[in-house]
Amino acid sequence: MNKNDLINKVSDDTGLSKADSTKAVDSVFDSITSELKSGGDVRLIGFGTFLVTKRKATTGRNPQTGATIQIPAANVPKFRAGKALKESVN
Repeated sequence: MNKNDLINKVSDDTGLSKADSTKAVDSVFDSITSELKSGGDVRLIGFGTFLVTKRKATTGRNPQTGATIQIPAANVPKFRAGKALKESVN
């Protein structure tokens, strides 16, 4: 399922127009993104948690040349599935 499929599903399930469904889906994504940018996390009970973790700087290798490269530290978004989501897919 891609974003357009999700918008169509929201539109069908709620009876909203596609334009309103697009606004709703975009708003949810923007809200999650802005909360993660500010250093917070988003906990959706029964679904899961979106959070940001810090990845340390490491040394890697270019597979083509074998040259050593420095991989910088970065903040990485992660998702942890909640219990209800895990149970529903099993």
